[in-house]
Amino acid sequence: MFRSTIRACCLVLPLLGGTPLLAANYSANGSQPGAKATFAPEQVAAFAKKVEYTLAAKGVRVAILARAGRPPAELPPGMYYTHVAFIVYSEIITHDGRHLPGYAVHNLYQLAGQADRSTLVQDFPVDFFSAVAQLEAGVIIPSVELQQRLLQVITSPTYPALHDPHYSVIANPYTVGLQNCTEFVLDVLVAAIYQTQDIQQIKAAENSYFVAQTVEVNPLKLMLGALFAADVALSDQSGIPVTATFEKIGEFLRQYDVGSEMLTLLP
Repeated sequence: MFRSTIRACCLVLPLLGGTPLLAANYSANGSQPGAKATFAPEQVAAFAKKVEYTLAAKGVRVAILARAGRPPAELPPGMYYTHVAFIVYSEIITHDGRHLPGYAVHNLYQLAGQADRSTLVQDFPVDFFSAVAQLEAGVIIPSVELQQRLLQVITSPTYPALHDPHYSVIANPYTVGLQNCTEFVLDVLVAAIYQTQDIQQIKAAENSYFVAQTVEVNPLKLMLGALFAADVALSDQSGIPVTATFEKIGEFLRQYDVGSEMLTLLP
């Protein structure tokens, strides 16, 4: 039981000598669906099934799933995974119309052709891993009680109400007005813990208990990125920019959600 104290095109800007500005959430393999495949379809399908079987063997109803859409060397320090979403066990409708039990992935994705806007999309594990840089999954399994609360939020009007379509790749998780996939996951988590959709209460809790990741990028590159890339915004930042990451969410839950588990899955 958690403790009562808690409440598709890559963004790689060739600036200043060709060094990437950012590439993470931050990419087509970040918060956009679909990009050029790196692995054969059968490899992706086998890995996606491994993820599903692993979760099913543990009896997981809801987990947090992350993918590595860009090589780690292209990401700022402290950032490894490029897109984060919820994976939920439920009745799914297959492409041929059958209703079967299985896992669906609930994402916040950037809109194609409008990188500074996002939408909520449901797809499947094989879609989620279809265009990654490496076949690897980060998984956070919340406690059984928190999984149940998350399921209640994800299937309620609270879930879409927490979505802010104004997208920034380095959205500040402590403020409102801009959001990326990882901040959205964090907001839903805190909403489930507090059983509220009051965004001010959610942000107050995040300011009190969540430790964000600093964005360690040359300030000039960051400023130029904000000028030339639609999905890089600094209006919600003050001082050193911060953002939510899969790793920081993992640390957050391991501290406050007794019974949560964090693991890495490989082929």
